[in-house]
Order: sequence, then structure tokens, then C-alpha cells
Amino acid sequence: MRQPVTRIADYRRPHYERPIPGRPVAPGVERQQPVVPTAPPLRKPKLSRREVEVLMAWLAADSKEEAAEALFIAASTVSTHLARIRAKYTAVGRPAPTKTHLLARALQDGITRLEDW
Repeated sequence: MRQPVTRIADYRRPHYERPIPGRPVAPGVERQQPVVPTAPPLRKPKLSRREVEVLMAWLAADSKEEAAEALFIAASTVSTHLARIRAKYTAVGRPAPTKTHLLARALQDGITRLEDW
């Protein structure tokens, strides 16, 4: 013997039992709370200590050459580190194509604070 098919409509309240916005709710009828959308948590890339060091030096410098001098490395090495950092941010769905974006990501991820600048 087949069981009767249960439909979603079978679980819905009839229109006369549903609360009407702005009207008082009858005793015994619960009021539905509005659904508040929440933002998904930020996914952080796994940056190495050296990548963080290069990122912070570059953010504090006026150019890649200046950051390279402060870290005693070549400017091309700074560029390589920055390319890898950007790729990691893109991989977690938070692209950072500019220096401003990278500063914003560093602030969001707790790598630095506004008070430090």
C-alpha cells in the first residue's frame, strides 16, 4: 500500500492563521522573527613570515626599490613576493590588485593596525 504524498503546501498555515504585518498577533500564534543575512567569514590566506615582512616593508615604502633596500634584497624579489601574496588572496576569493587593496586586506586580517601607520 502506497503512503500519501506529503506536499510542502500541507505544512503551510492557512492564510487566515498567518500574522499580518502591523497587526497584533493573536494569543497562541507565534510571531516569526525576520531573517537577517550575515556575511560569510573572511577566508585568510596563509602568508609566510617573510611574505608578511615584505608586504609591510612595501606598504611603508614609496617604491619597491626602497622596500628592497630596507630588506637587503633585490627589487625583483619584492615583486615576486607581492605576486605570490596577490595570488594567495585571489585564491581565497579576495583579490588585491593594488597597493591600497593590499593595505585593506592586511588591516582586515589583523596583520597591521591603523594606529601603526
